[in-house]
Amino acid sequence: MPRFLVPDMTCGHCASTITKALKAEDPHASVEIALAQKLVSVESTLPAEEIAACLAAAGYTPRPA
Repeated sequence: MPRFLVPDMTCGHCASTITKALKAEDPHASVEIALAQKLVSVESTLPAEEIAACLAAAGYTPRPA
């Protein structure tokens, strides 16, 4: 399961935006967000690079965790 550190994810709205963006790319994705740790974990058929690109397109700066 790819995990990303997203330092600019600061609130529940950010978490919701990230979840919606990922679900738009893969409706069957399982998205787990640890807001306090700024971690996003995604179980998806998409490769990690596409997940990172989706997060970036949503306005965030993901780094592999």
